[in-house]
Amino acid sequence: MTMTMTAPSLADSITRRFAAKRRMAFAVPAVILAYLLYAAISFDLAGLAQRARLDNAAILLSDFWSHKTHVTRDNRSGKLTVAIEGEAKGTYPEGMLPDWVTITGPVTTIDLGTGHSVTYDDAGARMVVPGYGTIDIRPVGGKPVLTAPQPIPDWISVAENKISVTTDAGRFNYSRSKVETFKYEPGWELWFFTLDSPFRGKSFGQLAALATTADRIDPARSNLGYMASEFWTNKMWRHGDVAWAIFETILMAFLGTMTAALVALPLGFLAARNFMPLGPLRFAARRVFDFIRGVDGLIWTIILSRAFGPGPMTGAIAIAITDAGTFGKTFSEALENIDEKQVEGIRSTGANATLRARFGVIPQITPILISQVLYTLESNTRSATVIGAIVGGGIGLLLTQAIITQKDWEEVAYYMVLIVLMVMAMDSLSGWLRRKLIKGP
Repeated sequence: MTMTMTAPSLADSITRRFAAKRRMAFAVPAVILAYLLYAAISFDLAGLAQRARLDNAAILLSDFWSHKTHVTRDNRSGKLTVAIEGEAKGTYPEGMLPDWVTITGPVTTIDLGTGHSVTYDDAGARMVVPGYGTIDIRPVGGKPVLTAPQPIPDWISVAENKISVTTDAGRFNYSRSKVETFKYEPGWELWFFTLDSPFRGKSFGQLAALATTADRIDPARSNLGYMASEFWTNKMWRHGDVAWAIFETILMAFLGTMTAALVALPLGFLAARNFMPLGPLRFAARRVFDFIRGVDGLIWTIILSRAFGPGPMTGAIAIAITDAGTFGKTFSEALENIDEKQVEGIRSTGANATLRARFGVIPQITPILISQVLYTLESNTRSATVIGAIVGGGIGLLLTQAIITQKDWEEVAYYMVLIVLMVMAMDSLSGWLRRKLIKGP
């Protein structure tokens, strides 16, 4: 008995293929959607949205581009202090006050604008809020007691030992030890000159006149040099320290990247199949690349900081170790893809292995090497910021210190702007070098 096997027709085959592709077209989005749903439940995205404090985010963003002045009175001694950002370096000297603070005997009046005002006197302190009324606070038995129109709104916080008022015009706090008013103003105050500088408060026209035609303020140096010194040594913004930190960050990235490239190039020959016939040695070289590349650079940074201590050089070594594995893999693959005909041409002249590598191999892989090294250098400029925060060097350290204080957000914004400008400059420089070195003039 014979059985006849009939092959499926062409139409049936095409129909089944179309059906399989149609099922796949629905299955892949369904799997992705299911995974996203699982991730949303696992990471509690709904709870995260409920816990979000957009008002705090708005305050943080405003702190990036504005500054606040603290007007503080010590309730025990009666001493009044006016300081920008509440820092001693930004304290107004005796006899100098902002025009919105007035002192008349024991009474201090603070004009916050838009009708808001705060008054300190011997009886306590009060704040006038347009549309609401007067918030009067007086100490009774050492504790602040509030008298204000009822009901108390949610922008007034009342505790046993502290009362806080937060409005769009500013903030006002009264506690047992002190009473403090914060006025927010746009701009990075004291960015050019501090309060004790003779150039403070001068317009650009006045500064230009001082720099060119006016008599010297300090007989020992020119006014222009005096201005530059006052700016460079600014105690609030520390421009000189910031410039050195930027230099350290770039140097960290440069040393790490170039060291990795110099180490990885000869090792790349060991891992290339067409240059290293010994399989075990080639296998070992590739596994070394995998190992040092597989451990993240931040992990190497932490390990090396324990071994060598903090410092920019430790960060440079961490970058070099990580990138040596990446470069080794990239360089070995580039070596395996060279045109062997050029090498054979050099060999036909009687050249030894070194000369064959110099004139037959290196010219072929140079564009890849330069492109990879320059791109990695640009990327490491960003990475060096984070690494510097761990090893205590570069702009990353200053950025971390500013964030830790939880109040110097304008400095955080300043450092972030500098980091972005640094990365943009490195991108432009690496692009220019790439064109010059690869394409030529």
